[in-house]
Amino acid sequence: MLRSRLTAALAAAGTVLGGAVAIGFAVSGPATAASTLPAHVSAPYFETYNGDSLAQLAQQSGNKYLTLAFLQTASKGSCTPYWDGDSSMPVDTSQYGSDIDTIRAGGGDVIPSFGGYTADNTGTEIADSCTDVGKIAAAYEKVITTYDVTRLDLDIEDNSLTNSAGIDRRNAAIKQVEDWAASNGRTVQFAYTLPTTTSGLASSGLNVLRSAVSHGARIDVVNIMTFDYYDGANHEMATDTKTATTGLQSQLAGLYPNKSAAELWHMIGVIEMPGIDDYGAAETFTTADAPVVEQWAQDKGLAALSFWALQRDNGSCPGTGGSDSCSGIQQDTWYFSHTFAAFNGGGTGPTTPPTTPPTTPPTTPPTGSGLVNGDFETGSLSPWTCTGGTGSIVSSPTHGGSGALELAPTASDNATCTQSVTLHANTTYTLTAYVQGDYAFLGTTGAATDASTWTNAGGYTKLSATFTTGGSGTVQVFVHGWYGQGAVDVDDVGVS
Repeated sequence: MLRSRLTAALAAAGTVLGGAVAIGFAVSGPATAASTLPAHVSAPYFETYNGDSLAQLAQQSGNKYLTLAFLQTASKGSCTPYWDGDSSMPVDTSQYGSDIDTIRAGGGDVIPSFGGYTADNTGTEIADSCTDVGKIAAAYEKVITTYDVTRLDLDIEDNSLTNSAGIDRRNAAIKQVEDWAASNGRTVQFAYTLPTTTSGLASSGLNVLRSAVSHGARIDVVNIMTFDYYDGANHEMATDTKTATTGLQSQLAGLYPNKSAAELWHMIGVIEMPGIDDYGAAETFTTADAPVVEQWAQDKGLAALSFWALQRDNGSCPGTGGSDSCSGIQQDTWYFSHTFAAFNGGGTGPTTPPTTPPTTPPTTPPTGSGLVNGDFETGSLSPWTCTGGTGSIVSSPTHGGSGALELAPTASDNATCTQSVTLHANTTYTLTAYVQGDYAFLGTTGAATDASTWTNAGGYTKLSATFTTGGSGTVQVFVHGWYGQGAVDVDDVGVS
């Protein structure tokens, strides 16, 4: 994220004076346990470099969720991140731990952010600075475990967009962390924050995502900075947000062809800069733009809506562009925070499986089932459909008979197979299946009351999920594995 040029220059000077830092991390206990972020989250950026109280500003502004900017190394070549690259601000609960506890006590949470303009410009972004992928992954894991967070934001711009070695190291490290999280039953999401044009990512930003795909790194959210276009044009910022985001959705469709349109929209986040941005008055995000963008983000089902930065959300400096401490327009204090807060809502569900499978309440169901080919004895998938060709019929291993369904998840596809089933309306049923493998999921969508369950089993294990149909009686039954994990075998699926 761009800070003012003066602030960036001063920070860069401080980085040089900081000297070399030894690789390694202090040991500290985690902050209060995090909850899963909502499916649609507004988390404005908090500037960690200006000495403000995180908890106090969260309370004053009414923000439940905040993104903490930034983490970077103290000097080029180091593998140890610090808050704002300041070696006196280590990754430790002594820094922001109590503030995060206070925010969580109020039902909120935080998203630590690596990188930013200064780091990306001075070679102190962790993957540009450190040439050891394992140590980059360890740095990410240290932040995750110290603050017990469920999402990291990686702000990549300026020189970091063209450092191909750093791009590849970063994505390789993301993959390592995701594997570590999956093996430890921990929820971890990664978000990239990238500059944009008014029609979508430039080729440099798109290359960051292409590298992620090639390394098998799952990217959950792609935030675009819908400001600082630096194209010499006058901008209507709400309109340009829509065109930039629509362009990104189309670009993501090319990278993730197995995702639905709704899933692609839900990979996208928008970051605005309230008031007059670094470029000047030609790029002014007004108080009239904010509710338009917020409603549009809701309508499209975006994952995130944010702004740079919380400390700018006031009108104390009319006419000033690119300030870190005010918006440069006439506005009520916290206007943008309050407007974007309406975006918060929903639940993401786990990005990595939980450690304990949910239990299914006992029930005495009615009989009857519209499910077909649940034993996979026909030798064909039909009428099941599977994403991206990830499902196939196998003769071994089976739970019984001569056929079973085998799911083959990839880094970008959890191998979902579904069947539309029509049952009695407004009736409670139990869905069962025998499964084996890493992270096998079973459930329904489209019911009045949906249900899902999962297990991690070395041999065939019975799963049960109770659901209630709606007025149409039609539901989608699904089975799937998990991203980048092993094969899952499914047999004898039934509804009773």
